[in-house]
This record gives sequence, C-alpha cells and structure tokens, in this order.
Amino acid sequence: MAWVLRLLEDLEMIPATYFKKLIGAEEIWECRIQYGSNIYRVFCFFDSHSVVILTHGFEKKSMKTPKQEIDRAETYRRDYLNRKGKKR
Repeated sequence: MAWVLRLLEDLEMIPATYFKKLIGAEEIWECRIQYGSNIYRVFCFFDSHSVVILTHGFEKKSMKTPKQEIDRAETYRRDYLNRKGKKR
C-alpha cells in the first residue's frame, strides 16, 4: 500500500499501465500492482484535484474484476460523500 501512496504523491501523470478509471463504475479508479506472480488492485476516487481517497485493495485472481469489489468501492464512495456533506 505504501508503494501506491508514493506513486500517487510523486508522479504528476501516472501511466495508464498502473492507474485507470473503471469503465461502468461511478467515478472509481484502480491502481494496478503486480508483485511477483501476484496481482493486486487498489480502488480509489478523487475528492478534489489533489485529494485521492483509497477505498480498499484486494488480490485479483481472475481476468475480470469482481463486481462485488466494484460495488464495495462505490458504496464506500457514496458513504464518504454523504458523511462529508453532513459536516458542512
């Protein structure tokens, strides 16, 4: 996870190889990580141009990203935005 944070902090433009918006998802982005033969995904979304909220990560074991993981990230995003809205 520390590697993901450094990547987001240090690079002005992150290559699509590592970071892309999920198609069909509600403003959810994924950070792709390969470590040895293991593949991991960390989902996130933007709160502003400079704030990235990491929702969760998981080990990817199939070619297709599990819908339940995308749904989880979208739920976390909605919850975050609802809580943020209530603090105003």
